[in-house]
Amino acid sequence: MWAYITYFVNATVLAAALRMATPLIFTSMGGIFSERSGVINIGLEGMMLTGAFMGMLVTYYSGTPWVGLLGALASGAVMGLIHAVASVRYKVDQVVSGTAINIFAVGFTVFMLRTVFDVAGTSPAVPRIQSITLPLISRIPVVGEIIGNQNPMVYMALALVVLVHVFLFRTVWGLRLRAVGEHPKAADTVGINVFQTRYIAVIASGALAGLGGAYLSIAHLSRFGDGMTAGRGFISLAAMIFGKWTPFGALGASILFGFADAVQMRLQEVGIPRHFVQMGPYILTMIALAGFIGRATPPKAIGKPYEKE
Repeated sequence: MWAYITYFVNATVLAAALRMATPLIFTSMGGIFSERSGVINIGLEGMMLTGAFMGMLVTYYSGTPWVGLLGALASGAVMGLIHAVASVRYKVDQVVSGTAINIFAVGFTVFMLRTVFDVAGTSPAVPRIQSITLPLISRIPVVGEIIGNQNPMVYMALALVVLVHVFLFRTVWGLRLRAVGEHPKAADTVGINVFQTRYIAVIASGALAGLGGAYLSIAHLSRFGDGMTAGRGFISLAAMIFGKWTPFGALGASILFGFADAVQMRLQEVGIPRHFVQMGPYILTMIALAGFIGRATPPKAIGKPYEKE
């Protein structure tokens, strides 16, 4: 029995869980920005997918994956801007706007892949961000095996969680963002620009989702594939809700889902059918939300367009 437990729960699996959780961390942090301001962002999946493609494309032409990250960030921000214009300015139903972005992203990336590279399915290989070893931490037993040799974007994601927490709960800007998501009329009364705050939050949300997508194409792998986000944007939304719209809560949920992803790879090694095993992370997502979503309290003004009086 102990042998089975250690086969699925060990430093190697936990290190893989952290890698699998990284795109979820970036994207769930983006979701927190948007939804804390009162704007539902179902479009995270499409923003991730666009970031994954543009990160690969810019890397292909620049030869530098770090420049590709900037391309992914910018493309995600543009998608966020589109969502912000639709939902904040024109007051389009936020779920409909986000769904439209997801549909557009699928078609856009497939079209661009075939137009630019004349291939279907998978792009040519590009340079990727290589893993690094932290000299001191890597020597610590167990801990070093888990976090001592990871991709720089893994460390960036962990640092981002701390930064988002400090921003939301320790700065005036964070207080304003939360006020807009809870009581926009009261925020407007004291001089906070509700529309501007929501614009910035949704654009930042898209930018971070773009980075989450870029991790998949130019850090975890070295190419783009059709639909490579594979629902991770929706899992990031689940992580955000499971974490009660807080950075550290979303981090914990992302690692949990990342662990499920890592375990499913181990299960494939013991002969369980691949397609059955791959359902694991999504089943866990549904179970987690089914048992938790009723107890989660979202921002009070979420999904409600603001009408300035």
